[in-house]
Amino acid sequence: MNSLQESIWNSYSGYASHLYQEIFQNGFRSYFWWLIIISLFFLTLEWVKPWRKNQPKFRKDFWLDFFYMFFNFFLFWLLIYHAASDVVVMFFNDVVLSWTGIDLQTTNPLVSSPMWVILLVGFVVRDFVQWWTHRLLHRIPFLWNFHKVHHSVQEMGFAAHLRYHWMETVVYRSMEYIPLALLGLNLHDFFIIHIFTIAVGHYNHSNISIGPKWTGLILSMAIALACILGIADISFLSASPVWLHISFVIGMAFFGYFILSRIMPYLFNSPEMHIWHHSRALPDDHQYGVNFGLSLAIWDYTFDTAYIPYSGRDIKLGFEGVEQFPSSFISQASYGISSRTKDH
Repeated sequence: MNSLQESIWNSYSGYASHLYQEIFQNGFRSYFWWLIIISLFFLTLEWVKPWRKNQPKFRKDFWLDFFYMFFNFFLFWLLIYHAASDVVVMFFNDVVLSWTGIDLQTTNPLVSSPMWVILLVGFVVRDFVQWWTHRLLHRIPFLWNFHKVHHSVQEMGFAAHLRYHWMETVVYRSMEYIPLALLGLNLHDFFIIHIFTIAVGHYNHSNISIGPKWTGLILSMAIALACILGIADISFLSASPVWLHISFVIGMAFFGYFILSRIMPYLFNSPEMHIWHHSRALPDDHQYGVNFGLSLAIWDYTFDTAYIPYSGRDIKLGFEGVEQFPSSFISQASYGISSRTKDH
């Protein structure tokens, strides 16, 4: 058995034990529990302080999206992508090594950088690639057929983030892998970035509106906590006295609430911005969509696709003909591939 065959065999063998380990042994390294915690957090916010107060707590298709949550972010990840990624990583690294003599595992632009630099660069590069990929999903008819599943949401909530065709995982991961591999990101780095983007994606789709001051405060507090605990190699405060820690937290809170908040609407995506991406009626000069950002809003402002004409709290969502779009998971999962697919 050659090395590639062995990698395939090792990746797909022992799934039951891996599943058990993922749920019961990995703790905070588990996608499963992070997904549960983040989802419960935003579900609670939606129930306590909803933006659209007349929307039911269990909105239309909530349980369909709940199933998508586990299929796309858990079952599909473990069954297909997690295993396939081991094979792809090995194959891609071997090809680069044989063609250029460069070992991506030991030689890359970020090899000697602190963790926070690796995560920041990886996050920005990945989000930029995803922004362009998202535009392609709207622009190319073949890909739009898959992306329609996500836009079939007619009542917005955090779990709508997770309703998308399984082919989107293939498209996104294929587009983003090469630049991330060239930067030298490993699966641990990707895990941290992925958890953060899950939280941001849940927020963008949630039925809440907390405003830029609070989001600026939350982001600044997260940075302060990382500095104090020495997370991601940010350790300049780890051995400092308590009074300095307290002063730093107060200063960061002031900075986030009063200063950072001014640029948050232009820096990060939000429910107020993303709701317009799901609008049924699109502006005449942007018939292929607006507000394509997944986490960051800067790309839309940079490339002139940002669009927030007024509060979109109660606008109609979906696309023309969405009422006739398949409503079951099986029919949606086969949409765009089955010969019975119709143009809705």
